[in-house]
Amino acid sequence: MLILCAPDSFKESMTAQRAARAMAVGIKSVFPEAEVVELPLADGGEGTVEAVCAAMGGAVQRVVVEDALGRERSGEFAWIPQTKLAVLESAAACGLEHIPREARDPLVTSTRGVGQLISAALDLGAEEIVIGLGGSATNDAGAGMLEALGVRFLGEDGKALPPGGAALTGLVDVDLSGLDPRLAGTRVRAACDVDNPLLGPAGASAVFGPQKGASPADVETLEASLTRWADVMEAVTGKRVRDIAGAGAAGGMAAGLLIGAPAVLQSGADLVLDAVGAQTLLEKADLVLTGEGSFDLQSANGKVPCQLASRAAASGAVTFVFAGRVALGPSDHLPPGVDAVIPIVREPGSLEDALANGEQNLQAAVATACQLIKIGRGEIGADR
Repeated sequence: MLILCAPDSFKESMTAQRAARAMAVGIKSVFPEAEVVELPLADGGEGTVEAVCAAMGGAVQRVVVEDALGRERSGEFAWIPQTKLAVLESAAACGLEHIPREARDPLVTSTRGVGQLISAALDLGAEEIVIGLGGSATNDAGAGMLEALGVRFLGEDGKALPPGGAALTGLVDVDLSGLDPRLAGTRVRAACDVDNPLLGPAGASAVFGPQKGASPADVETLEASLTRWADVMEAVTGKRVRDIAGAGAAGGMAAGLLIGAPAVLQSGADLVLDAVGAQTLLEKADLVLTGEGSFDLQSANGKVPCQLASRAAASGAVTFVFAGRVALGPSDHLPPGVDAVIPIVREPGSLEDALANGEQNLQAAVATACQLIKIGRGEIGADR
């Protein structure tokens, strides 16, 4: 029997790697002869670099980049030399978490550091680059990122505009002649789990701007800036991306990637599953164990456990989902491919206790599930 342990991280409790290990220990305590494969996963956001490195035997590359405010910081990405694949998280460079709350200002923050990460990957000879979008402090439509890759955004005086979303209101022309030519021969995919367009009431500025520190007046400024950016980019390149679902992701960084790379937008979970070769393992697995910190009906919308379960079902495998919190009612139907959802908390207590004891609780829950499998197979209690 081959059992695949392929969880996402349990936020604030354990990484995907630690969760996969806890699952494996629980299995071996009941089925010592089982073939167990650990495949830590992520959805393109936080933890993706570590998950890909663990799954594919890659190395973490660290480079000095600029954060969203132009300050130096250490950025990182996963490098898989055998396939020339680089996997990076945009938040590693321009993440909101790196900016103190009082300094968050999407009028001036820039995605330049993401472009520096992409350039570093190209320097290594990357033939494919996967970029996780999400958690950014920016709203500049990827202008800073493209600038780091050789594009010039010019104002009325013919000079380069300063960084930040607000400056784009003065955009008059775009010079693409210096865009890194290596991008043309590189496959670029962006992990995007939102369908927001670039502009409008559901766009980048209106929906995500306030989360990044924008006031109502700032949102109006940013909307005007991105509209100007879209107008000029369309005039220069002939590419219209403003209405594409997902173009508004990461403050419009997705739109910049669509034009500059050009990139393909894809579900983050699916993108990671493809990158780590999950399908090959699913076709061999008899049982798939996955999980995340909290599981509810929204988990069906592109989250790792449900995307994995859907693929597993198509391959004929059974999938159990383990979660610290399960918010499903008796009348709620399980998402397609999910055969059981199992809470791991074993006794009443505080959230702090649940987070601190996550690994032990997960290990015990998996062991219990395996005992039930034994009973179902008639290996326990058959002689009673």
